[in-house]
Amino acid sequence: MTEKGRIALYKGLGQPFEIREYPVPEPEPGAILIKISMANICGSDLHWWRGDLDLAALGAPMPMAQGHEAIGKVAKLGEGVSTDSAGQPLAVGDRVVYRYFYPCGRCPACLRGKDAACPTNNLTICGPAEVPPHFVGAYADYFYLRPNHTVFKVPDDVTDQMAAPANCALSQVLYGLEKVDLSFGETVVIQGAGGLGINATAVAKEMGAHKVIVIDGITERLELAKAFGADELIDMRECQTPEERVQRVRELTGGWGADVVAELVGFPRVIPEGLDMLAGGGRYLEIGNISPGLTFELDPAMLVFTSKSIIAVITYGRDTLKKALDFLSRTKGKYPFDKILSHSYPLEDIDKAFEEQDKGFVSRSAIVM
Repeated sequence: MTEKGRIALYKGLGQPFEIREYPVPEPEPGAILIKISMANICGSDLHWWRGDLDLAALGAPMPMAQGHEAIGKVAKLGEGVSTDSAGQPLAVGDRVVYRYFYPCGRCPACLRGKDAACPTNNLTICGPAEVPPHFVGAYADYFYLRPNHTVFKVPDDVTDQMAAPANCALSQVLYGLEKVDLSFGETVVIQGAGGLGINATAVAKEMGAHKVIVIDGITERLELAKAFGADELIDMRECQTPEERVQRVRELTGGWGADVVAELVGFPRVIPEGLDMLAGGGRYLEIGNISPGLTFELDPAMLVFTSKSIIAVITYGRDTLKKALDFLSRTKGKYPFDKILSHSYPLEDIDKAFEEQDKGFVSRSAIVM
């Protein structure tokens, strides 16, 4: 009898997920079949779930397999696969994380070694479940990793709860802070203490930031940011206006402003105040906004006269995920990584998981298979 596995299908705005079974594929040469252990609900997942980003309107095929921030175990190895992307021996049962997007390898960006900017990446984050190999999203029993793709074995001293955010939230902010050339002794402001923001706080400290200032309005998130190395917290319930928050950043930076501000909230309205928080020559890191059509007003002369720059990233490089795993292994006793994921749900309760995270009942949740 053909083995089957479950997939939680996304069918469009306002519709509940449907759990359906599909035949489990045999991996082709160079491919890997991964048995998913845990798949997190990322902020970007919430954007399309609540309608900030209408995938169907953008031409995405329905029903769709979704989910990308995950960890799993090798279920089957395709012919020719004996090591991970770092050359470590790989066998059935090994825990792994993988890049969830697929650069084409042929476009000008890829040929210049900038495959994180490949235009096909955004098209491969999710896919149609009706078409084999079916398992192209992590809210499922399996994930089919295409031939010769980036995959790394998880160190034994890194737990599933620690590693599950590695291939999205952690790698994303690590790559982003490298792209803005965060230097030793600089001051960083983090807008938003969700999964991205919490990871960014620790990464910034490990990269040598002199002071990390985190902005949020939820007590639990602010407390977690403090545990992950935040030097100063700005509570939006106390500093309620953009002007108050900008003034507070000025006070905390000797009147100068921050060297780097990272937007990790996902709402365009916070961008102008983030730019105002920058010192002259500062760099603004844009990661959170992924919903087309949402805009903000900007006076470009303000950027020119102050030599400020905006740098945006959507994915990350091949080496970033390995750096993320090494970071987790190296700092596991320093930061409470086990507290980033606050709740877990079985696949059957995926609708409940999305609803409760969207309402703020949980900070970040995981679907456990």
